[in-house]
Amino acid sequence: MSELDDDLRVSACERCPALVESRTRIVDGVGPTDADLLFVGEGPGANEDERGEPFVGRSGDVLDEALRDAGLARADVRITNCVRCRPPDNRDPTGEELANCRGYLDAEIDRLAPDLIVTLGKVPSEHLLDRSVAITSEAGEVVDARIADASRRVLLSVHPAATLYDRSQREGFFEGIALAAEVAGVGDATKSGGDGQSRLGEF
Repeated sequence: MSELDDDLRVSACERCPALVESRTRIVDGVGPTDADLLFVGEGPGANEDERGEPFVGRSGDVLDEALRDAGLARADVRITNCVRCRPPDNRDPTGEELANCRGYLDAEIDRLAPDLIVTLGKVPSEHLLDRSVAITSEAGEVVDARIADASRRVLLSVHPAATLYDRSQREGFFEGIALAAEVAGVGDATKSGGDGQSRLGEF
């Protein structure tokens, strides 16, 4: 795509008029382009739009804490979103907006060829799996999916912001990130223990 630079940065895109009007900047993925673990969120919020980086602010703090507990740092993983521009009033991106941005996401996934993709929330889970997802009950499951013309392993997770609104989601979220590190073979896999999957089944 002409708008996608060699380093996976989108230099210009005018495909979604509402997002172009709403955004301050395009928010690209951050982290190594050879990372084994890729986190995919929904889209930038106000903090992300202001700072130009995905998952900053309170939800980013939760993600960073969970990564640290799993023996990882933000610099060890790649973090991106389904859409790269902030939707107005932080609404969910529309199907058309998701489709307009899908080529950028697929190119990023293809470049990384990660050992594991972690979907953070219902929207990215449904977008990448192309089916309805009951995220609170399916969180912690690892599934195979055809993404960017290849078979990929995907771990479903609630959005880190969910742990701020519902404290009962916190343990499952942290266990999910630990499981992701274990499946991808990165970080301190011993922290997840042998029964992480069974505990995740409760969420």
